[in-house]
Amino acid sequence: MSKPGFRIHPPWRRPDEAVLQAFGEASSAQVADCMSRLGAMDSGIRPLWRSPRVIGSALTVWCHAGDNLMLHKALSLAVPGDIVVMNTQNAGNSGFGELLASSAVRLGVRAVIVDGTVRDAEALESLALPVYARGLCPNGCNKDGPGEVGALVACGGVAVRPGDVILADRDGVTVIPLDDAAEVARLAAGQIARERQRLSEIERGVLVRPEIDETLRKLKVI
Repeated sequence: MSKPGFRIHPPWRRPDEAVLQAFGEASSAQVADCMSRLGAMDSGIRPLWRSPRVIGSALTVWCHAGDNLMLHKALSLAVPGDIVVMNTQNAGNSGFGELLASSAVRLGVRAVIVDGTVRDAEALESLALPVYARGLCPNGCNKDGPGEVGALVACGGVAVRPGDVILADRDGVTVIPLDDAAEVARLAAGQIARERQRLSEIERGVLVRPEIDETLRKLKVI
């Protein structure tokens, strides 16, 4: 049996492409709203460049500070549609850059999200790989371990399990637990419809929601 902290976990469930497609064009914000405003990573996890919206399955990686051995192994297990989600133990060293990104693109990885720093910013943008991180740092990593692939990890203050649905756009990243994905997708469709209705009301001149005064009356403000 592998030693805790130095493990590659067995294969995990991934969402069907139909489940991902069910989210339509829902944004990270709309999906977070549908989960009672839970699931959104903190604002420190931000897009490195103005990348497009992406949705996919979490491939989780937990690396020791200053080391990215297990990220290399994780990429060997990636399937098209995966989104790498990496915890770096708050290291200042960058565990992801041009070389790994070049491999990731060829493997069909849709995005990479790092709770830590990355490097080679211009190359990452030229590869058109959406990358989210806390910032940039030129320092690289060792490849000695320890670490884990396919484990529960923390990223941006949110727990991420392998196979969870990851939705990332310009606003940030939202994590949808795999077991809840179909229901959240259904709720997201309703959220989109309500927002479109409200935009239609604004176009007709209803600039303030009518129910606001009713809420204030219940609160005895007016």
